[in-house]
Amino acid sequence: PQGEDHRAADGLQVRLSVSASPTPGGVPVSDGGGAAAILRTEGLTVRFGGLTALNNVNVAVRRGEIRAIIGPNGAGKSTFFNCLTGVIRPTGGRILFDGDDITGLPPDRISRKALARSYQITNIMPGGTVLENVRIAAQSRRHGWSLLRHHRTYADVLERARAVLVSVGLADKEDELASNLSHGEQRNLEIGIALATEPKLLCLDEPTAGMSVPETHATVELVRRIAADLTILIVEHDMEVVMGLASTITVLHYGEVLAEGAPAEIQANPRVQEVYLKT
Repeated sequence: PQGEDHRAADGLQVRLSVSASPTPGGVPVSDGGGAAAILRTEGLTVRFGGLTALNNVNVAVRRGEIRAIIGPNGAGKSTFFNCLTGVIRPTGGRILFDGDDITGLPPDRISRKALARSYQITNIMPGGTVLENVRIAAQSRRHGWSLLRHHRTYADVLERARAVLVSVGLADKEDELASNLSHGEQRNLEIGIALATEPKLLCLDEPTAGMSVPETHATVELVRRIAADLTILIVEHDMEVVMGLASTITVLHYGEVLAEGAPAEIQANPRVQEVYLKT
């Protein structure tokens, strides 16, 4: 919404993005911040006919950081996420994740490499219980499917699923149908489903969309907790959430990296203010 984007312009300063040098063989190297990049894109480009959705995007995400991707509607944020997770095949460039070139791989293979995603529109099994939703995701990582064994014989799967429910604050609702949860609880369940796949990088697409203020605060605290054990890439319109969570913010505009920097540096950049105020 336009009002949300205007809030982003209340002081946004950024230094222009400077990408690290390409890495031979896709092996992560330092991005200049003293930590290895678990994810990097090199010249990432997506064209739909005559429309360029992403143009030569170079981004390096350090292992263990919370990185926010922001920009006005149509900036390319969703296309960027869709490329990372295999929904869209890039027209050009490379995506390197944890030492592997994952460019153009299908979503299931990318997921198996420990990159998980939550969606802007809640993506759960409403007719399943909370535990079943998370258990299926956990089982997909630890065991093949078998018609001869009941899922409850996999003690490690149930243990993992219940541990995830504790981490997302839903342990007391494991037997509840997912459809009976509040909107905020359903969003957190979706994060739990992603966590159950044991990712190294978690992509969160608008995790607080449609939430009340208390639900938003609870989700922010949830993201902070889980960030202790993995890298998080977040697309979010709520600038209060972005400024409170991200260690680095990348600004996209018309499919290109307009600017990048720490939240303190994002506060007063005239270029970023101009982009939002014109939206």
